[in-house]
Amino acid sequence: MALTLTLHERPIAPGIILAGLGLLAALGIGLAVATAQVDGDRGIAVVTASSDIDVGGIEVDVTGDDADDARQKGWRRAQREAWAKLGGPTLSDGQLQSLVSAVVIERERVGSKRYIATLGVIFDRQRAGRYLGGTAQARRSAPMLLIPVTISGGTELVYEQRNPWQRAWAEYQAGTSRIDYVRPSGAGGDSLLLTYGQTSRRSRAWWNTILDQFGAADVLVPIVRLQYQYPGGPVEGAFTARYGPDNRYLDSFTLTADSPDEVPAMMVQAVSQFDEIFSKALADGKLRPDPTLSQRGIDADPVLQRLIEAGRAAVAQERAAAAAEAAAEAGESAEGNETAPTPTPSPTAATLNTYVVQFATPSAGAVDATLAAVNATPGVRGAATSSLAIGGTSVMRVTYGGSLGDLAAALRSRGFSVNQGSNALAISR
Repeated sequence: MALTLTLHERPIAPGIILAGLGLLAALGIGLAVATAQVDGDRGIAVVTASSDIDVGGIEVDVTGDDADDARQKGWRRAQREAWAKLGGPTLSDGQLQSLVSAVVIERERVGSKRYIATLGVIFDRQRAGRYLGGTAQARRSAPMLLIPVTISGGTELVYEQRNPWQRAWAEYQAGTSRIDYVRPSGAGGDSLLLTYGQTSRRSRAWWNTILDQFGAADVLVPIVRLQYQYPGGPVEGAFTARYGPDNRYLDSFTLTADSPDEVPAMMVQAVSQFDEIFSKALADGKLRPDPTLSQRGIDADPVLQRLIEAGRAAVAQERAAAAAEAAAEAGESAEGNETAPTPTPSPTAATLNTYVVQFATPSAGAVDATLAAVNATPGVRGAATSSLAIGGTSVMRVTYGGSLGDLAAALRSRGFSVNQGSNALAISR
């Protein structure tokens, strides 16, 4: 009797993956599973961004003496229309031709004397900039991590497998956009870390880890929901723009492709509309980096904290010495005053130590709750995870102004159960 096993690929939350891989590693099969999760054709390399001025979606329908003459007329018309979209001054065809770097053929149909096409025109910024002035030079956003989501047939895909929405964003020429997109390729561990479940996770600790890895300040989530009317028929795309760790709504629109073969072209058009939405949101002040994502301040950095404490102690000593000197001069000048001034003791800098603290982390929420409670403990200057294991035991490094025993007592006062070792603590609630 044969047994058939069917595997359905679905997005997996990073926390489940970490806990699952930890269990499988204990059974000796974690390596094979981890390899299976990241192998395959997943990644799509992002095109190199150019600073040239790209104008796409120019539709032309012209006739000529022959096919080549019709194509040349179509290209010249596309150049004029693209230049008009940029708001440039009136120029001759020869002058426009000298500003054009390339003509991109998005779609074309060529007849014996007719040319129908959708074209893109790329103008050289250095040559065209003198006519356009500074209109194209606008303030850009902070680096924004892009997570493109495709919802179709009951599944939510990001980088689990290649898809037209991912490809449209990877091939988008974002050099002239006001948005500084950080676009992962989707290869390797990107498909494990960036999933649809991550877009609805509110934990700032998780978001800080991901944004730090990709060098971004905030996140943008363009979502497309595809509905196939019938096999080979029209495909309706409902597009929604969201942003930030709280998955806030920006705008939405719908587009329709005549057939599944037209879906990639619909995706390219949608990317341009999303860029306009994000650019408008930036102009309206909505795309400012979320301040709650910058949790790793100077209080969480032991080195910076020691420098700050040393500086404060030095300033305090200088002020005490100046006060003592002023008091001595006042005592010497006073007649009949035989009592010597009492010198003011100079304060000493608090001794800061960094200790290792182990804590149970059954869920992502437990990580945030424990970190918040430890940071709120009196005397704690900063606490940050150095090893994270959802479903197991994680490790944090705590900077505290006192001894290990003092830290243990302070944590007990906050309701923790503390086991103290020679140079580390294990806490639980």
